[in-house]
Amino acid sequence: MAAEVERGLACYERRAWVDAYECLARADRIEPLDADKLERLAMAAYLLGRDDDYLTALERAQRAYGETGAPRRAARCAFWLGLRYLFRGKTARAAGWFGCARRLLEDETDECAERGYLLLPLVEQHLAIGDCDSAYATATAAAAVGERCNEPDLAALARHLQGRALLAQGRVSDGLGLLDETMLAVTAGTLSPLVAGLVYCSVIDGCQRVYALEHAREWTAALAAWCAEQPDMVAFSGTCLVHRAEILQLHGDWDEAIADARRACTRFAGGMDRRAHAAALYQQAEVYRLRGDFAAAEAAYRNASQRGRDPQPGLALLRLAQGRTEAALAAIRRAAGTATKPLERAHLLPALVEVLLAAGKLAEARAACAELDTIADRFDTRMLHASAAQAGGAVALAGNDPRAALGLLRRSCEAWQQLEVPYLAARVRVLVGCACRALGDAEGCEMELAAAHSVFERLGARPDLVHIDSIAHAAERRSPDTLTRRELQVLRLIARGKTNKAIAAELFLSEKTVDRHVSNIFAKLNVSARAAATAYAYERALL
Repeated sequence: MAAEVERGLACYERRAWVDAYECLARADRIEPLDADKLERLAMAAYLLGRDDDYLTALERAQRAYGETGAPRRAARCAFWLGLRYLFRGKTARAAGWFGCARRLLEDETDECAERGYLLLPLVEQHLAIGDCDSAYATATAAAAVGERCNEPDLAALARHLQGRALLAQGRVSDGLGLLDETMLAVTAGTLSPLVAGLVYCSVIDGCQRVYALEHAREWTAALAAWCAEQPDMVAFSGTCLVHRAEILQLHGDWDEAIADARRACTRFAGGMDRRAHAAALYQQAEVYRLRGDFAAAEAAYRNASQRGRDPQPGLALLRLAQGRTEAALAAIRRAAGTATKPLERAHLLPALVEVLLAAGKLAEARAACAELDTIADRFDTRMLHASAAQAGGAVALAGNDPRAALGLLRRSCEAWQQLEVPYLAARVRVLVGCACRALGDAEGCEMELAAAHSVFERLGARPDLVHIDSIAHAAERRSPDTLTRRELQVLRLIARGKTNKAIAAELFLSEKTVDRHVSNIFAKLNVSARAAATAYAYERALL
């Protein structure tokens, strides 16, 4: 038995988690392990994704510490039990374990790290309700305890929560600074494996929430390297693969992105982290949608939804790509209507603008664009500014102001290129081409569309290739003679930014009749949006 324990502990130190777990588990079956070794058994189980085994072993360790007169160690085990149940959504059990930890510390007169750990759930509660000031103050107090007690794990957890609180306040530069500082301790290898993994994932999530792409990319690469050093590990490797898939998709490595998302789903097959599993499915759906595999995208969005992940805005954009504009509009409006926090809305607003423009809702699109601008100014990251400028350019183009559109779109394209996001840069170049055409620069239009086409072809973005080909060859197929006198009237009003309702009022027609005229115009001109119809009207001097 002693030899088995020694082998298990040696494997634990080498981070050979499978061997560590199997040796310690065999020794435990021969003779129950003491509390300290039960903790190590629990940690190995956690890192292998054996969540129930982790909880069982840690509960045994907690009881053993209590029976041997070690209340602080018992309280620490109770804290980790509470935190795990909290992450699993078992709030009553979590509260019970946190209460147990506090009770065990009632007779402790000296300052101890365990009291600092018990401040961390309070920070999470404050963040959940948007009380960022209280979250920051509580995290600061916990960090101070960690420093005074020489407890690196506590100090790192608390400091990164300080950073998260600052991000939520809109103090992005300060918040990212604290997250980066925390990551120095993680990458230096001074933290326990559990805390290192938790901080890695939380920091990357925080960077992605404020669209700090450069930071997210760097720390995701570091997480991938850390996971590669521990090939047995399951607990954080799946989440790492999801983060990698998101970064790879943005950078145009779609084959690798979908492969990582699929591997993540395999890692989560045991059900340890349903939220991350749902994120992996959503990421697959996004690549399927962009490549035009709509059936596979539909299935993946639905699977993500079944695991608790709202499939928006991706599903609304899928409906738009399928030509189901009304369904897309209903879906994205619903999602935007229930999102209240600025960064949650920033996730939806670009898609909302795109769908609203496709539906001819220019005034609503302009309002959504203004809101996105405000959020970008508040959080001030390049990715948000690029997205806001792209939306603003699309709205200006639809509103018959191609000169203003061109300025915004050029700025957006430059930012996407600097961020190395080729797909979005190419989509902006399509809009730049339309703006050039509206301003009479046919050669500039052709050059922009050609550049975008080469990117879409390399990525395999089939829906965008179809769209860009229709724009590129539209001039050859269009003729004003194919439009009736009434359709020309309607087209001129579309080009002036009028909604179907306003056109109906001006021409004394029913809105249903105007809808039919607009549909006929789009079909005859081989366009799918009011912006393209407007560009045609400018090009042919029909205004």
